Amino acid sequence: MCYYNSLKIPPKKKIKLKRKEKEIPPVDIQVQSGFNYASWPIIIEDNAGEWQPQLAHWEFIPWFIQHIGELEDSRKKYTTLNATAEKLFESKLYQAAAKARRCLVLSTGFYEWRHFKGADDKKPIAYPYFIHSANKEEPLFYMAGIWQPWTDKLSGEMIHSFAIVTTQANGLMQKIHNTKKRMPTILPPELAEEWIGPLRENRIKELATYQLPDVALSAHTIAKDFNRGITNPQEAVNYTNLPPL
Repeated sequence: MCYYNSLKIPPKKKIKLKRKEKEIPPVDIQVQSGFNYASWPIIIEDNAGEWQPQLAHWEFIPWFIQHIGELEDSRKKYTTLNATAEKLFESKLYQAAAKARRCLVLSTGFYEWRHFKGADDKKPIAYPYFIHSANKEEPLFYMAGIWQPWTDKLSGEMIHSFAIVTTQANGLMQKIHNTKKRMPTILPPELAEEWIGPLRENRIKELATYQLPDVALSAHTIAKDFNRGITNPQEAVNYTNLPPL
């Protein structure tokens, strides 16, 4: 699943979607855990059919949650950081958003663990990987997401919340995320444009389960403490006892 993400957007960076080019705010997030329940940049389409970048809360907040206290209690029972592509239209939680509120989650890389059991190991050891675009000229890519407006009934605070859509792993990610064999649904620009526009249900399902070709991604092992802020989280580390991908 996709619970750790990264994003580096330099100043004056422009992206073009639906024949509209816009400058997006600079960002430098080396690693962010979804379990921090913080904000993350996404792109949505407004009522006029024009795409807009905005910050949203990474965690899909159901409409029936009344206030932050209820939300904190719900986290003890389940997580809504990710939404399973194959079940979007089976889920009462995600169905309406899948139909009408789809977004793009900006990323320049994400983190996942590979489990490997050596000959003398009693249990598998987890090795973290940083997975990013193979295109060095354009490291930014788009993850499919769904979003939900939410208002805290006690404080009156209004926010947009979202979940990252995940699909079955492609060949590369099957080797890395070799337990659950899932990956975020990553869409090339032409499909990303489609995802945020009006679509029929069958096309939404097709895009939600899209598998990015293996050659579009690169990956390398990193330090096991990458998420503790001690080392450069994206710096390559070579584990000599780990079979190559």
